[in-house]
Amino acid sequence: MATDLRYPIGPFERPETLTPAARDEAITAIALAPSLLRAAVAGLTPAQLDTPYRPGGWTVRQVVHHLPDSHVNGYTRLKLALTEAEPLIKPYDENLWVTLPEARTAPPEVSLAFLAGLHERWVLALRALAAADWARSFRHPESGSQNLDSMVALYAWHGRHHVAHITALREREGWKAQ
Repeated sequence: MATDLRYPIGPFERPETLTPAARDEAITAIALAPSLLRAAVAGLTPAQLDTPYRPGGWTVRQVVHHLPDSHVNGYTRLKLALTEAEPLIKPYDENLWVTLPEARTAPPEVSLAFLAGLHERWVLALRALAAADWARSFRHPESGSQNLDSMVALYAWHGRHHVAHITALREREGWKAQ
């Protein structure tokens, strides 16, 4: 059976709620994502960074820059959900964001550093939540109401998903870490 290169760890399955142990596991995944992404791109040449992870997909460089773009939106959604009653959030077009000049050309280090600081702050916020806070939610105009349990599960998956895009490409191409 052929592997779907779009979903190297499988598609996301949104949970309604998480157990405290599953929350902790998701928060740990968010905490580890910056170092795993850094390791995934370590030693890649500019030509390798500009290689799509799959036919028709984003380049490795675009994936690196996409993660903080996406995750800063997730962090903002958390803050809105904690400070407003089910706020309506503004979605963004990730496929257009990765075509912007800095997403196509900036050194990965810019986004690696941004992601590390963002995740440090995000994890501090997540670990400080009271049990009742996890039921708080925001409303996405396309997918409806989402509570913080489903949000943290999504972003834990999202980091692993994109790191796997890069590590799977490295494996397929035989690009060894230097």
